[in-house]
Amino acid sequence: MTLGWSQAQEVNEKLMLDAASIESKVIQWRREIHKNPELSNREFKTAAKIAAHLKSLGLEVQTEVGKTGVIGILKGDQPGKVIALRADIDALPVTERNDLSFKSTVTTTFLGTETGVMHACGHDTHTAILMGVAEVLAANKDLLKGTVKFIFQPAEEGPPPGEEGGAKLLIKEGVLKNPDVDAIFGLHINSATPVGTIRYKPGGTMAAVERFVVKVNGKQTHGSQPWSGVDPIYIAAKIVDGYQSIISRESRLIDEAAVISVGKITAGVRFNIIPESAEMIGTVRTLDPDMKALIVRRMTEMTETIAKAYGGTASIEFQNFTSITFNDLALTNQVLPSLQAVAGADQVELVKATTGGEDFSFYQEEVPGFYFFLGGMTPGNTEAFPHHTPDFKIDDSGLLLGVKAFLQLTVDYLNTP
Repeated sequence: MTLGWSQAQEVNEKLMLDAASIESKVIQWRREIHKNPELSNREFKTAAKIAAHLKSLGLEVQTEVGKTGVIGILKGDQPGKVIALRADIDALPVTERNDLSFKSTVTTTFLGTETGVMHACGHDTHTAILMGVAEVLAANKDLLKGTVKFIFQPAEEGPPPGEEGGAKLLIKEGVLKNPDVDAIFGLHINSATPVGTIRYKPGGTMAAVERFVVKVNGKQTHGSQPWSGVDPIYIAAKIVDGYQSIISRESRLIDEAAVISVGKITAGVRFNIIPESAEMIGTVRTLDPDMKALIVRRMTEMTETIAKAYGGTASIEFQNFTSITFNDLALTNQVLPSLQAVAGADQVELVKATTGGEDFSFYQEEVPGFYFFLGGMTPGNTEAFPHHTPDFKIDDSGLLLGVKAFLQLTVDYLNTP
């Protein structure tokens, strides 16, 4: 049965009080994790900390899921739907340079380069928030109608070269099965959003991310007589120029944003030699499936035909890093009142999509999902500390709202027929 209004009110009030009572614990977890960051598919100590906590709560715990992932399953005292809550647990190869008392001093070698390791995207806060949610719900399982699956996911930033990882691998290993998940929820803290604020967007909210590699073949010759060869660098420049016309002249930007960026061009060994080949690496960001299909098709056509027009050949390969983070429209409408209940209607803001990417999108291709953004900037600040930078910083006072939001979403969703 669905809870009556007064009964539901009592349940929500108890959960919010329990959340407030563990705020300091959540902050401490976050700081410990921040001080001891681990890169993608190497989150061994982080995973052990999470697993020990979930086991102490009496949850059914699965470890080494998707290499280093941890899954906790909490069954309420009443049967019902199955909801999944996800947090990412990996850090980045970034050297921290702020003045936090719990600053990371961890170093490692990443792709042959010495670097620091830092939670420069807030995954430490996501992990601590979900650990707190698990503690509150475990203490109140008699109030739960249904099952909660806690997914602590490694490698959101992408697995090391040559390895599988992230959401794709967890899905492949059956994370959304046994029990079968009806809906999944995730959040991301944001350093440019004030503490106390929640932001969301129905539909496409974060971009599909494609990595592309273009290989251009020409004919090597002396730099003093280009007419004796075919210049792959010149062809590459023409291809880059052609790609931008796809965005400026063929994509319906009034519907959604789209981006094509070339981030690296490699060619040649000497100033007076026109080389035989060139390679370009870049990214495509899209928020609409039809636009994505158009852009990929036109890039493929242009790559081949532009190269041919200038006497060379070229090929392009795409690698899908993330799909579109697409908030199910019906689910968004259903859970919006829950967010407004915990943050206040004036603090829940509808925003435009971003061209960043998230592998949470792969879960949303399997089951309805909702992903939202949580404020992490100190109120009154005018300067944000960007994600993926050495100066990234989050205000710990924003974590409690994340705990409360997940709690409210969970209880409201499970108690809705």
